Amino acid sequence: MARKETDHPDYHFIKVVMTNGTEYTTRSTYGKEGDTLNLDIDPNTHPAWTGGTQQLLDRGGRVSRFTSKFGNLGIGGKK
Repeated sequence: MARKETDHPDYHFIKVVMTNGTEYTTRSTYGKEGDTLNLDIDPNTHPAWTGGTQQLLDRGGRVSRFTSKFGNLGIGGKK
C-alpha cells in the first residue's frame, strides 16, 4: 500500500521560549513553520528539576477545589 502525504504530520521548525526568556529552535508538529511556543513550566521552574521547593500554582482553582473536596484524606496536607 502506498503512503499518502497526509499519513504523517507536518514536522517543521518552531521557536521555543522558556520561562526565563531564553529561546531555542527545534523541530515539532506544534503549530506551523516559524510559530513560537511560550512555555509556562520548564526545567527552570518545575519542582521535579528544582528540588521541589516551589509552591504548586493553582491554575483555575483546581487545587483549591481538590483540597476542599478531598482535604480530609490527610494526603500531603497540613496537620
